[in-house]
Amino acid sequence: MGERRASAAEQLAHRYRSLVEHSPDGICVHERGIVVYANPAALRIMGAKNLAEVLGQHIARFVHPDSRQSMFERIAALTATGVATEPTEMILLALDGREVPVETVSVLTAWHDRLAYQVVIHDLSAQRRAERAQLRAEQHFTTVVAQLEEGVAVIYQDGTIASANPAARRILGIDERIPVVGRKIADLPLEWLDANGAPMSRARHPVARTLATGETITGFVFAVGRPDGQRRWLAVSSRLLNPDEQGVAAVCSYTDITEYLAGRRQLEYQATHDPLTGLANRSLILSQLSGALTASSAHRRVSTVMFIDLDGFKSINDTMGHAIGDTVLRIVAHRLRSALRAEDLVGRLGGDEFLVLLGGRPGDEELEPLVQRLRAAMAEPIVARGHRIAVNASIGVTTLEPGDTRTPEAVLHDADIAMYEAKPLGQREAAQRHSRRGDNTNVS
Repeated sequence: MGERRASAAEQLAHRYRSLVEHSPDGICVHERGIVVYANPAALRIMGAKNLAEVLGQHIARFVHPDSRQSMFERIAALTATGVATEPTEMILLALDGREVPVETVSVLTAWHDRLAYQVVIHDLSAQRRAERAQLRAEQHFTTVVAQLEEGVAVIYQDGTIASANPAARRILGIDERIPVVGRKIADLPLEWLDANGAPMSRARHPVARTLATGETITGFVFAVGRPDGQRRWLAVSSRLLNPDEQGVAAVCSYTDITEYLAGRRQLEYQATHDPLTGLANRSLILSQLSGALTASSAHRRVSTVMFIDLDGFKSINDTMGHAIGDTVLRIVAHRLRSALRAEDLVGRLGGDEFLVLLGGRPGDEELEPLVQRLRAAMAEPIVARGHRIAVNASIGVTTLEPGDTRTPEAVLHDADIAMYEAKPLGQREAAQRHSRRGDNTNVS
């Protein structure tokens, strides 16, 4: 019986030694401050090649001076075997002088029939490296985000702003004295407007949609009315900060596209408008005529087209110069716009030829008075650079009837013929001579 108990004890001791020898944590035993045992993991932490390099050394040799006093106080408080100290972070000194961050737990235990302190040492070096790497990454990320021209903000579920980079404040025009972080979006001094410039509900904001549904939104365009009175157009994207935590927080990024939109509108305007008069150019006229022909066929709408030519304009260019001719054209364009409604299209085909597409067909009793009113408006003397100039106009009219199968170019041709027939006889003969000579009128 005694032999079996002794054998069992030996087996238990063997398993304990095997466990200690293969433990990933260091285990060191010191008796009255002198190291009497260290497992392989402890030797690695201490920078020792073998056990002989640490046996007999005082434990204080391996503890940083800043950590010694607190270590001695902790082990002095252990008065009963099996009682352990709280896990404590400290700095060990390896034999090669390296400082090793560790977490230790000390236990008062029996060691060969004497009391000693067993210390479990967990090396924190890898954890500290990872923490430093993460801190560097966060610092780099913060620096990069701070330098972005794009506004970036993190927003919690309840609408509280968790963080915002400098560009976020600059784009929104929020004074540096006004706090942003920790404030609700709804409390910012901003007016939220949709793509049409109408007030936008809070629920339609892309961040609100992302937080509610988890949806990632890109390229959402809306406007903000800033505290300084400016309206800025933004392209906004939002996504969950952490997809595994839906509804907790979203990151919102936005770019000011106000100048881009203005530039695009300017390019579109230049492509469709006459640079001299600001009227629709030939390209836009043909496009609008095409739309009017389609509408007349599909919806049985009736539209009226008026072709206007200035009588004797060539002689103005020839005798007074193109600069005065350009002034006359600009004044005529202004008078046409003023005499017609906003829904009527007024365009310049080129030279001294203009076209009007009425937004509807006037009755027979209204059309002739309208033509006479336009003639009278343009016949008012024009004063340009000291010259008093009389300008008359010939106006031809054609109608777009339901089911009209003509092309836009054919409509222009028919309106041109109607205008030619409306010219006084003398002007017609002059126009014929002008056509045979191949002369060009002003194309400014």
